[in-house]
Amino acid sequence: MTGGNAIGKTATGEAPAPPNAPAPTKAMQTRATILTGPILPTLLKLALPTMTVLLAQTAVSVAEAYYVGYLGTDALAGVALVFPVFMLMTMMSNGGLGSGVASAVARATGAGHKDDADALVLHAMVIAVIVGALFTVGTGWGGPALYRALGGHSGALDAALKYSNYLFAGAIPVWIVNFLAAALRGSGNVRVPATVTLVGAMVLIPCSPLLIFGFGPVPRLGIAGAGIAFGLYYGAAMLVLLRYMTTGRSGLTLRLTPLQGRLFKDILKVGLPTALSTTLTNLTVILVTGAVGLFGTTALAAYGIGSRLDYIMIPILFGLCTAVLTMVGVNMGAGQVARAKRIAWASSLVGAGAAGAIGVVVAIFPMLWLHLFSHDAEVLRNGATYLRIVAPSYGALGFGFVIAFAAQGAGHVLWPFVGAASRLVIAAGGGWIAVRYFGGGMASLAAMVCASLVSYALICLIAMGSRSVWRVDIP
Repeated sequence: MTGGNAIGKTATGEAPAPPNAPAPTKAMQTRATILTGPILPTLLKLALPTMTVLLAQTAVSVAEAYYVGYLGTDALAGVALVFPVFMLMTMMSNGGLGSGVASAVARATGAGHKDDADALVLHAMVIAVIVGALFTVGTGWGGPALYRALGGHSGALDAALKYSNYLFAGAIPVWIVNFLAAALRGSGNVRVPATVTLVGAMVLIPCSPLLIFGFGPVPRLGIAGAGIAFGLYYGAAMLVLLRYMTTGRSGLTLRLTPLQGRLFKDILKVGLPTALSTTLTNLTVILVTGAVGLFGTTALAAYGIGSRLDYIMIPILFGLCTAVLTMVGVNMGAGQVARAKRIAWASSLVGAGAAGAIGVVVAIFPMLWLHLFSHDAEVLRNGATYLRIVAPSYGALGFGFVIAFAAQGAGHVLWPFVGAASRLVIAAGGGWIAVRYFGGGMASLAAMVCASLVSYALICLIAMGSRSVWRVDIP
């Protein structure tokens, strides 16, 4: 016997629309797919545009380091000093506070609260301006002391300060662009932020060497040119996305509305702990950089090249993680907890496999990476030592990183935070002890970094079995 509730339902279990109902919008179709579609195809459909763009951004980062390498070892060391702080900003705006924005929008979208989803965009913009200004002021005021404490001196310190000043002058546009992109991804719109970033990367790759080395009427700006090119790109991307978000065509609309404490809270309850986890991750690299600085400028340049690949794993994984966060958040908002958890398991295995495969190749053939930036024998020796030990643990990084984003989509971040704290204790604390008190070298530091990534994955795994993570909070 067929029950009354089943009469007239579609294959997905939802009642059909009335004959005169308006056609479903693109946003509605995306939401329906996230809630009912096959997991892996939907995951890849959402992830591939962002992954493609982030690979393009990675190419920009690699190209910039390649160009800077022609300026000499001091320039490479200077970039290595600034790079952890730059990645702190990038990771906080994309995966830290940006995850809070995406998670809040995804849960509002999943629950069908369109007005809240729109209002969250303005609230995100307010946070972006405040935090971006703090980065500009903070690096201008504290940069010299920080880079000097990390082992920068003479030419390396001069290069770091010049690069940092120009790079962080454009911090506010970076935060605005990444928050708007996070909001769009949270609503399931991945193509527009992907397109804007991809076009920008295609412009930035030739623009950066033009400003670094000069050509015709364009003066040679050296390492400052890399920072200026970066700022020009984000300024243009900000204007494009702001215009797009005010039209309403994105599924989200940026407009002036009264600010509400509950919406700031909804962003920050995920964003702040995740940003703190991101800070711990980058603090780990900063402290390890300081330990490497004890070995001299050549070792510092080698570590900068090696750790750049560690960081590049993050944007590669981030494309997958944004899709995971959106799918988990929308399903949790709709009360589909079991499906959200299945999404988390499937995606974490994909992340481990992708990052692990890259790690194995680089561990076996480290010169494929190192020769892009330097041919100095000592730099290559130290860099190869680091990569042969650390790269095999990229699979653990991928596994833990994806689980952390799944937990963020569910609105819980405790275990990822504990995992990030363990990385700090093992890599930075253990690394400093090994170097300072036991005379360890690059191999000892690399072993501590490797152990910290394994610890991170194991602790994040606890989130998958936590009942407090996989439940719907009833307001």
